[in-house]
Amino acid sequence: MTSVGLASAPGVPLLVPHGTIVVVAVLLAIVTVALAGPVPVALARASWPSRSPVLALLLWQAIGLAGGLSMIGALALGGYSLVPSWLALLPAAGLAVYLLAHLAVTVVQVTRQRRRHLVLLDLLAAPHPTQAATRVLDDAAPVAYCLPRGVGSVTVLSRGLLDTLDADALRAITAHERAHVEQRHDLLLLAFRAWRSALPWFPVAAYAEAEVAALVEMLADDVARRDVQDRDLARAILAVGSSGVSGAEPAETSTRGSDRFRRLVT
Repeated sequence: MTSVGLASAPGVPLLVPHGTIVVVAVLLAIVTVALAGPVPVALARASWPSRSPVLALLLWQAIGLAGGLSMIGALALGGYSLVPSWLALLPAAGLAVYLLAHLAVTVVQVTRQRRRHLVLLDLLAAPHPTQAATRVLDDAAPVAYCLPRGVGSVTVLSRGLLDTLDADALRAITAHERAHVEQRHDLLLLAFRAWRSALPWFPVAAYAEAEVAALVEMLADDVARRDVQDRDLARAILAVGSSGVSGAEPAETSTRGSDRFRRLVT
């Protein structure tokens, strides 16, 4: 059986059978294909994630991470099995650099956008008279969203929302937005935004971003529900949704939207 030498340390070759490398490369390719289509589609169509958004979010993260690693691994081992030279690893290394570069670029872009947004809020919004880290936007439309920036995070409520909702519903929507900030949901969404940016031709990337965005909303709902009534939170969500303004960083529509409201009213 032909063996391929892989240097584990200077002067200490590690002999790996060529057949083993081929088998592992094929297995990684199968995993890549499964995580690129059937697995995420099945997860998106399942009903249980609405009941366990935390577990579903963990699975989406695992799918994203495992999918990227298996893709890089299949490319590296597949190339090495054909051309047993370090040059065969360059395409895999290039893919890894490409994905990491998109993540870095996305972080920089989002950071700049939030910084500009905060500057605009300083000009157009006033501090809430009683709630810390909360700005009131002089807008008739009912709007509520959070602007995450670490210790400088703020919650934004519009004048229209304050005039529309009663105290209980306002407390509910404020608790929801602060849950986003406290649990740093923006970091989770950032990773999937970078994935979509890196692979715009990859339908599952956009699909995953929308699903994760919807599940994050459910997770924030569950945090708010510890202190507020479901009906108050549902009323607040309906009020914000009726304006057609979903917040500072809207995500694509997900089929989970109806599930989110249903779990509050049933």
